[in-house]
Amino acid sequence: MSQLSKRLALVSVISLMVATAEAAPTLRGNVTVTDQLVTVADMFDDAGALAEMAIFSAPAPGTTGKVDIATIRSAAARVGITSFEANGFSSVNVTRVGMIVDEALLKDLVVTDLTARGLIGSDVNANVQFSRFLDPIQVSTNGVAARLEGMRYTAGSRDFSARFVLADNSRVIDVTGTIDMTIEMPHLAANLPAGTILLPEHLVMRPVPVGQANAYAHAPLEQLVGMALNRQSREGMMLRLSDVSPPIAVAKNELVTIVYRRGPMTLTVKGQAITSASRGSSLQVLNLMSKRVISATAVAPGTVEVTGGPVSFAGL
Repeated sequence: MSQLSKRLALVSVISLMVATAEAAPTLRGNVTVTDQLVTVADMFDDAGALAEMAIFSAPAPGTTGKVDIATIRSAAARVGITSFEANGFSSVNVTRVGMIVDEALLKDLVVTDLTARGLIGSDVNANVQFSRFLDPIQVSTNGVAARLEGMRYTAGSRDFSARFVLADNSRVIDVTGTIDMTIEMPHLAANLPAGTILLPEHLVMRPVPVGQANAYAHAPLEQLVGMALNRQSREGMMLRLSDVSPPIAVAKNELVTIVYRRGPMTLTVKGQAITSASRGSSLQVLNLMSKRVISATAVAPGTVEVTGGPVSFAGL
């Protein structure tokens, strides 16, 4: 063999040795998987053509297992890896990511779906109950644990049925159950006489079935505070708009000040209310000077203002 040939052969051997060294798999110290099987690519860097080969089973979802170096060498040899770089590791931690699917998670999916469909308002509380107990299930995923595949529910009813699919598509869960919807409504905190001007401390919020609240023509809190009770009312009573009215600013037979404005001039005279009125409402008033009955508007307690078109002073 010529000298040149020997050099070329030596270069080829060295190149092959370098390539072989570069291609040797390198063990990882910590491995995270989502599937039931751990592959060569999961365990090693530079896995090469054997990357997709399963090397051993993964631990249960949401748990971590420790694999010693002897077990790894034996499993690797079975798939054709005779040597690898251990990087000084005596064992490897294998974690299978997972999440728990329980009743709380599935109930949240039901409420989220009904809210998106406009069947549950922002002020409505929905209590979802399944007809059977569901044991928690650990699924292998690092994202969404389950999804709602479909649900049957009619607005205004209680019964529903739903189908859930777990994240790894390994299982389908069919359930039936009920949904009770309630809304917080204002109730009287104590017995109060007619004419009481409602303050926040007079009212307490309590849950009421949505159907009952709708049938009862319920009133929100902000529309009740500052209003007057139309009649004596008992503690615990849920209030309707028909139970209240604007407070009386001027009572029947009350002495009042009649105000008439025209341009920069203001005229006031004494009068007596013939009818009662709330602020902003019209009433009949007797002018005590002219003995005329005129129409006016209650503008404040004890004060009315002449309404309508131009009025002569004599007309007051």
